[in-house]
Amino acid sequence: MSNITDLSKESNPVNPQADQVCSGFSLILPIYNEEAGLVATLDHLQQAFHRMNCPYEIIAVNDGSTDRTSELLQTRREIRVIEHLINRGYGAALKTGIRHAKYSLIVITDADGTYPNEMIPRLVALAQSVDMVVGARIGANVDYSPLRKIPKWFLVRFAEWITDSRIPDLNSGLRVFHKQSMEKFLKILPDSFSFTTTITVAMLTNNYVVRYEPIDFYSRKGKSKIKPIRDTLRFVQLILRTGLYFAPLKVFLPIAGVFFSGFLFTLVQDLFVREDLTERTLILLIAATQMGMFALLADMLDKRT
Repeated sequence: MSNITDLSKESNPVNPQADQVCSGFSLILPIYNEEAGLVATLDHLQQAFHRMNCPYEIIAVNDGSTDRTSELLQTRREIRVIEHLINRGYGAALKTGIRHAKYSLIVITDADGTYPNEMIPRLVALAQSVDMVVGARIGANVDYSPLRKIPKWFLVRFAEWITDSRIPDLNSGLRVFHKQSMEKFLKILPDSFSFTTTITVAMLTNNYVVRYEPIDFYSRKGKSKIKPIRDTLRFVQLILRTGLYFAPLKVFLPIAGVFFSGFLFTLVQDLFVREDLTERTLILLIAATQMGMFALLADMLDKRT
């Protein structure tokens, strides 16, 4: 359940000479126990948007915070606040914000001060000509935990193989996309931190145009909500699920190939060593055939839907 408190006030263009022009955007800010950096982030966002010749709204989704986050939000009359009565997850907060956004262009960022929100006007401008712009954390100043880099490297390589695309940043939380495109995927997007990972794979496997713009990344204010082992396992699970959903041939054909290679190996043994056709060889042939047919059927269903 969501308790919606409308504290919105549409922000009009302040500077008519501003160098960024767009039809308007909704910024979604998912928040869970971010009292340490929330006020600074909101001030930073408004400062960044001050020169934009572009209407916008800021939607803060308070995802069941138990600290002073809700109290701080109630003092901000220039934003729209949506309250989750319980903590439902990062992805769930984003989906709530997207459903309530009034503009067709959606911007997401974090409330912990890690992202350079002054880059948002540039990302919004770039998004006018592509389907999604991702702030890739490959800039000159990136403070990223080495412990998280190791599993992420393998996840990115696997995602690149699934999507046939180069992915400089798989799960950046600073990005801009079009609401109409994203609504097609909302039902399959997870409620957890894996939202951004899944959205990247979903967009790339469906041939949307994704642009990566280098950005810096700073140390967060407050305690991190990421649990490396648990969330890495969830990332793997979700990438596999998304791969099955959008690129079934990529997942099933290699498995069929392994079975078929095993069939050829045992067939040679049967012909030249045992001089008899064994059950193992027949089972491997049947498994390879069934897996190959299943891959083709899954791909056909994917193309139809």
